[in-house]
Amino acid sequence: MRMTGTAAMVLVLAGASLAGAAMPASAASRQADEVVATTACPTSWNTKDKSLGNSTITPLRNITTSKHRCYDRLVVDVPNATGKIGYHVGYVKEFTQQHSGEPIKVKGSAILAIVVNAPSYDTSNGKTTYPAKGKKSLPGVNVTGYKTFRDTKFGASVEGQTQFALGLRSKLPYRITQSGDKLIVDVAHTR
Repeated sequence: MRMTGTAAMVLVLAGASLAGAAMPASAASRQADEVVATTACPTSWNTKDKSLGNSTITPLRNITTSKHRCYDRLVVDVPNATGKIGYHVGYVKEFTQQHSGEPIKVKGSAILAIVVNAPSYDTSNGKTTYPAKGKKSLPGVNVTGYKTFRDTKFGASVEGQTQFALGLRSKLPYRITQSGDKLIVDVAHTR
């Protein structure tokens, strides 16, 4: 019995010791998390035009946006696209509709024009696959509360290319990436 009581006391003391040791580790973990949270955002992005000439007849189906710590993101969904999705992205002073050349008002201090080399309609039957309307905001996209995005506007989808614009807080660095069948446009919150 005496042995059991001593063993229990050792376990209690060992547990208290471990708990005390865990406190500094927990504090250190919090400090590490704070360092990660304050780590600088990517700075290798730029404001230059970006292009990739590939094209697909696979129609785009959706455009979505999301907020991240260092940037706002726009994603163009082109389901079943194989290979690289072509695009041309660049800053413009005025956003004009393809073919008609009509100006489209976009809110914000800077406009990022985006052309994706994929139609927003089925090329075999002409049926719409993405229900956007020219000169209107992108359907289902609400950029209220975003740090960088201020507005979205659809231009047109003509001859296998779909055109739209992002209104931005200012002319900020951006990058284009592709993940599977999604083309991604990230615009930084700062220069």
